[in-house]
Amino acid sequence: MTRGLRLILLFLLLFCAGLTAPARAEVVVSFYSHDFGDRFPHAFIVLKGRLDATGEVIDANYGFTATSVGPAILLGSVKGEVQTSKPDYIAKSDRQFDVTIDDATYARLMAKVAEWRDREQPSYSLNKRNCVHFVMELAEVVGLRVNHKSKLFKKPKSFLIEVKGLNSELG
Repeated sequence: MTRGLRLILLFLLLFCAGLTAPARAEVVVSFYSHDFGDRFPHAFIVLKGRLDATGEVIDANYGFTATSVGPAILLGSVKGEVQTSKPDYIAKSDRQFDVTIDDATYARLMAKVAEWRDREQPSYSLNKRNCVHFVMELAEVVGLRVNHKSKLFKKPKSFLIEVKGLNSELG
């Protein structure tokens, strides 16, 4: 067998081996904002992908908001909850950036979501614990730099644009 033929066969063997290797699983976290309106939350995340360890398919979203909106929200803390949004709400929202995470980061992210879900009530504060604060903490979990002293905690889109600016790897 000639050297050239052996190289071709070796290349084909390696190519075929690559086709049968399992694809690396990953979860993509997308950070969204929704312009102000009568639907909430105005900042949230969407997770899509597959866990490497188990193969579990991930398709979820989480945001944090007050359970009801009224004048009390302007006066102090009110009852809050982690919510999931319907596909039509997500489709009408603006995806600001994506981050790909591994299984360990996914587990830490879900622990942070649970922490917000399980907080003692009243847990929502327009000035201290709103949807933007929620996504800020999730951004930190996935390894992004954030500005804890931001003036944009009531402006979801502007806040996420600020986060993007602090993290050049987001493009």
